[in-house]
Amino acid sequence: MTFEIYLMRHGLAGQFGDYEDDAIRPLTEEGVKKTQKVAQRLKDLGIKFDRVLTSPYTRALQTAIVLQSIGLVEDLETLDPLQPEGDPLAVITHLETLRQTDQHIAIVGHEPDLTQLASHLISGNDQTNLVLKKAGIIGLTSPIEEGLIGKCQLFWLAPPRLLLG
Repeated sequence: MTFEIYLMRHGLAGQFGDYEDDAIRPLTEEGVKKTQKVAQRLKDLGIKFDRVLTSPYTRALQTAIVLQSIGLVEDLETLDPLQPEGDPLAVITHLETLRQTDQHIAIVGHEPDLTQLASHLISGNDQTNLVLKKAGIIGLTSPIEEGLIGKCQLFWLAPPRLLLG
């Protein structure tokens, strides 16, 4: 049995600096539409999640809600360590608690945090050359019986243009 983790960057958001608090910066209309198309493509591919962990920032939460509205997941959970410049090791600790009950987890967050998280999971450190575009996805897999840090394998790295075809 394997544990799958899908890391998804939030969709296109309003311009940085246009909002007094970056935490409330929302998706743009184009960002919502593009994220809906990516989510629909995931559904068409037969992907479904047991749970979505999301940054509490508005643009990430809106992205997670799009995944939920398309029918990819029922349970959404906000996780403070997924905020920009959050704590990837705290996210991994939380993942460890979920993997015995949930086999398909989506994580919605920000860059460079998501690629650093992926790097910890793949190689055990935060040095990475991965690039994750807005509404792009990284797929990782890990055996249920082992720890996560440095034990995951990359099976998918998809920019949104590949999913929008």
